Amino acid sequence: MQGFDLEQLRTLVAVVDAGSLTAAAPRVFLSQSSVSEQMRKLEERAGQSLLTRSKAGVSPTEAGARLLVHARRILALSDEAFRDLHGETLAGELRLAVTDYFRPGDLTQLLARLAQGHPRVRLHVSILKSDELRAAYARGDFDVALAMHIAGVSTPPPGSPAVLRRESLAWLGAAGMRVVRGEPVRLLVLPDTCSLHQFTVALLRRRHVPYVLAHVASGVAGLQSALAAGLGVACLNESAIGEGVARLAAPHGLPALPRVAFQFLPGRKGETEFVARVREMLAVQLG
Repeated sequence: MQGFDLEQLRTLVAVVDAGSLTAAAPRVFLSQSSVSEQMRKLEERAGQSLLTRSKAGVSPTEAGARLLVHARRILALSDEAFRDLHGETLAGELRLAVTDYFRPGDLTQLLARLAQGHPRVRLHVSILKSDELRAAYARGDFDVALAMHIAGVSTPPPGSPAVLRRESLAWLGAAGMRVVRGEPVRLLVLPDTCSLHQFTVALLRRRHVPYVLAHVASGVAGLQSALAAGLGVACLNESAIGEGVARLAAPHGLPALPRVAFQFLPGRKGETEFVARVREMLAVQLG
């Protein structure tokens, strides 16, 4: 019978989330050598390499990233089936805040799939700018909040759950657009309450790159439309690249960009078991 071993898939998820085989071992209650053996067997089963190893740790190959998506879904279904048969089906309401940069083209479908798998969980979802999201969560307006952190700029609060997703930032414009060195960059951004807006402006100033704010969009969809219309250039994460928008070819004069990480803000002391379990479920479904 063809298929994958659940425990090997669980180990793959732990390794990628932890960033190394050593850090993953305690998460799955195995020794490092056992984790290595699990990954060897999984790669043998998959017929291709799933992890890239370096001094900085491990990261999934293209095949590994594809299998990771399936693994999270399979494990979520397995856990839900176990809870259902033991009378532990999730039920209740939860207020969820998500940064507007997180998979804008996929988020609706992801949440719809989650609703199908957990029909007794009712989510009230709000899409917010970064600073607004953190302030609202701190006030207690939301039970769970998914934020974006820019590598080397913002640091996740102590106690934050494992990284849900990492993406590269890129300079984007309409297909075929080129940046002319020396001319002011026509910058497209979200409002200044957005951390990516703040980062982009600070970066251009620090590198002495001339720019003008050509357009301030109210949301990512509006920013994508402005980009596709050729109104200027924007800095966006990979999953926010929309139709008619492309990475700039040899963006002369524009500085290199870091990566971003998406992860939930730390749970509050004394939160209910329901909130903690839904956060875990969301991590699996949205990763």
